[in-house]
Amino acid sequence: MSIRFGERIRTTLAARGPLCVGIDPHAALLAAWGLADDASGTREFGLRTVEAAAGRVGVVKPQVSFFERFGSAGFAALEEVLAAARAAGLVVIADAKRGDIGTTMDAYAQAWLTPGSPLEADALTVNPFLGVGALDGAFSLAQEHGKGLFVLAATSNPEAETLQRSVSETGRAVSADIVSVVSARNAEHAGAGEWGSFGFVIGATVDWTDAGIAAFAPFAPILAPGFGTQGATPSDLHRRFGSMSGAVLASESRSILSAGPSGLAAAIDARVAEYREVGRG
Repeated sequence: MSIRFGERIRTTLAARGPLCVGIDPHAALLAAWGLADDASGTREFGLRTVEAAAGRVGVVKPQVSFFERFGSAGFAALEEVLAAARAAGLVVIADAKRGDIGTTMDAYAQAWLTPGSPLEADALTVNPFLGVGALDGAFSLAQEHGKGLFVLAATSNPEAETLQRSVSETGRAVSADIVSVVSARNAEHAGAGEWGSFGFVIGATVDWTDAGIAAFAPFAPILAPGFGTQGATPSDLHRRFGSMSGAVLASESRSILSAGPSGLAAAIDARVAEYREVGRG
């Protein structure tokens, strides 16, 4: 088996820093880029973003929904973008937020995490709110193939607070329970000092105390949307994530993509430099 995903992300963060570039070809950005609002436009948008990101950052995150809205042609475009990104040496997180039970969840995992699959990615975002155990097939397949999962734990949208911050029968917030259960799975597979391959989605604007979350072990990557347009800045990284900040993938999309195709590379470079400066502080 290839290097475990947790260790691959650890190496990538050390080499390239925390910036994760989102690939979100929504209609307004396609128009701003002078591209058609169709599958061909999303393909061009995705490939240009990959080209600009390669060699500048270590991780990209295509938002599957913006491709899926064009049906089979959109998925064909996404397949090309995923393949191009992985060929460029980027770690690719498919942001699909899949979550179901039994063989249905197994099939989702096979689609995104099987080597050679048309939709193969390095990691997949998954939804645990049908129960973390419902994701067993995805955990097993990811472990088998050296892939990763990012489990929704504490998202920043206000609609989620009632569910995610409610107290379970354990006496902890649901978000904290998810982190605890997934961390136990990481502990089963990670060697001494290694990072877990099953990470978490924790919004950059989430108050950890309010969400009932504390630092966890073993270390595992944190995919943190909310940087950029949603309000968090590079200077917020350490303040918001504290001792876990070294595990954070700071996901930015519109804040970078709005620079347009001609300014995209420079926008990525500038943001990378900001995160690097924060890391020296």
